[in-house]
Amino acid sequence: MAQQDAQNGGSENAGDVAATVSFSALKPQLFVEAPKANDAVLFYKAAFGAEEISRSLNPKRKAEHEIPLILSAELKIAGSSILVADIADDSTSPVKSGGNGVVLCLKTGDVEGAIAKAISAGAIAEGEVVEGEGACCGGRVGKVKDPYGFVWLICSTVQKCGGDVEA
Repeated sequence: MAQQDAQNGGSENAGDVAATVSFSALKPQLFVEAPKANDAVLFYKAAFGAEEISRSLNPKRKAEHEIPLILSAELKIAGSSILVADIADDSTSPVKSGGNGVVLCLKTGDVEGAIAKAISAGAIAEGEVVEGEGACCGGRVGKVKDPYGFVWLICSTVQKCGGDVEA
């Protein structure tokens, strides 16, 4: 099935803000209690035939005695992608410790434009757009919360980075 860029739907009050923003992918990100993301990946492989596409490890956990946390493991299940990650006890984690959560990741070439459009439609920005280590795989990412409480990461097109481990 060929994937096509989905053009953003407009709202009456959005005006011309970021009218040309388009998205190339939507990937639900499942956050699990650390350090159980690897176990979750193994479960999804065994239970649903998931194929691991890539894996990024959290660069802040380098001590030999620490199990490396998974920043993002991309899995394909039935032709769709999901991301699985450990919940990190730091300010960069979209979900805080104390439970599991879902974050929706949208990929776009215009992070700031997409955030502006989401805000004009009623979302609330959370934090600043970040690059590098604090972002998804070294790209650019901003975060908004929709009116219903769901967190959306607006990410630049994923680039290969040194922390990726191909499955």
